Amino acid sequence: MTKKLELLMPAWDFEKLKFAYAYGADACYVWVPMFSLRARTNAFTMETIKEAVEYAHNLWKKIYFTANIYAHNVKIKPFLAQFKKMLEMWPDAFIMADPGLIYLVRKEFPEAEIHLSVQANNTNWAQALFWKEMWIKRIILSREISIKEMKEIHEQVPDMELEAFVHGAICMAYSGRCLISNYLSNRDPNQWTCSHSCRWEYKVFKDERSEEELETVTGRPEDYEELTGNFYLEEKERPGEIMEIDEDSYGTYLMNSRDLCAIDYIEELCEAWIISFKVEWRNKTVNYIASVGLAYREAVDAVERWEKYDAVKLSEELFWIANRWYIPGFLAWNTNANAQFYERNGSFGTKSFLWILREYDEVEKLVRVEVKNQFNIWDEIEVVSPSGITKSKVEKIYKSRINHGTKKANTTFTDNVTFDKTLAEEVNSAHGGWYEVWINLDNKPEDFSLIRKDAPMIEVD
Repeated sequence: MTKKLELLMPAWDFEKLKFAYAYGADACYVWVPMFSLRARTNAFTMETIKEAVEYAHNLWKKIYFTANIYAHNVKIKPFLAQFKKMLEMWPDAFIMADPGLIYLVRKEFPEAEIHLSVQANNTNWAQALFWKEMWIKRIILSREISIKEMKEIHEQVPDMELEAFVHGAICMAYSGRCLISNYLSNRDPNQWTCSHSCRWEYKVFKDERSEEELETVTGRPEDYEELTGNFYLEEKERPGEIMEIDEDSYGTYLMNSRDLCAIDYIEELCEAWIISFKVEWRNKTVNYIASVGLAYREAVDAVERWEKYDAVKLSEELFWIANRWYIPGFLAWNTNANAQFYERNGSFGTKSFLWILREYDEVEKLVRVEVKNQFNIWDEIEVVSPSGITKSKVEKIYKSRINHGTKKANTTFTDNVTFDKTLAEEVNSAHGGWYEVWINLDNKPEDFSLIRKDAPMIEVD
């Protein structure tokens, strides 16, 4: 292999950044305050983002600042002032989209490395040539293009680094340019405050009534009448092309796109000269980071060594976490109707994420856990760690009378941790309202370990 491949994962707070690196990320992208499209979910401040850079570089990992807003006039001056401060933190690159801001940064800060955001919607080699003239080092390609098109872009512009999304949620609108959320909830997807209204449940109504009657029915859900028979759409310019739009007891989910999974295509993407494999993640848990990191790290490492990997086995790890069923996006073909998940709005997974492990008492062989979902005595569990997965069984659960929720960010295990049995009560189950819970574990866990258990086809809202 003549090129170094990169597994790139996101982080919207410091703990998730640490988990991403622990589970195999070569680089993380973080959203900068005020000037990224993740304004609603970003937990980083200017102070913590500086700490994140130091943390990443101490691990010899990379970190990219996402500053991909499309700015109105009022934001240009503060953006440039903030950019100077961010540049002094020494991130490895800035992910940007606005051509005007890129132009100004190139003039004032020529030393800054810039990666072109997917929001800039690069879909062809001519665009890549244009951005090369702007001294863009890497392009994050549009989700709507195929591996064949990616390969042609590399052939036409061979000295441009290419990055592609391999896993995560997909927007039903072309490159996320959707106005439904703005219309229904005054939250702008293009400023990344999307309410995901495309995934909401919608009702289908017959049009066999007067206009006044229809207004009454659609305005008052309690008057809704169950439909019978099949219902279809026919687009004006496509006569005869009938599209079923029906509903069951759950409603209808016309625009609820499935999730992207490219675990089968890592080798082909590499042959198309994709050097960075990017994971998307909207408000997911550290459990998501762990499973996605373990699966894609193994695949990328195998491809880099010119070895085959077991895509079926790795896809099982990905089905354990919440998903809306997977498709390869547009990588191999246009999935057409298969891109939509019409049945439900919820996500599904075959494992229940239970706890994050926080501290370990070597003498008592007990581990302190932060509980996320309920578990019970005698549950069969899996301990997920950066080096792999082991099995265990819950034989003891202690609920402490002291709530140490303020200590929950501790994910590295230190010596001399003591469990005080006089302040604890042995119980048969635990739930997410308790932070201070201890369970049996024979061996000291690795840093950043999690626990999960089988829960076939659970629905995750």
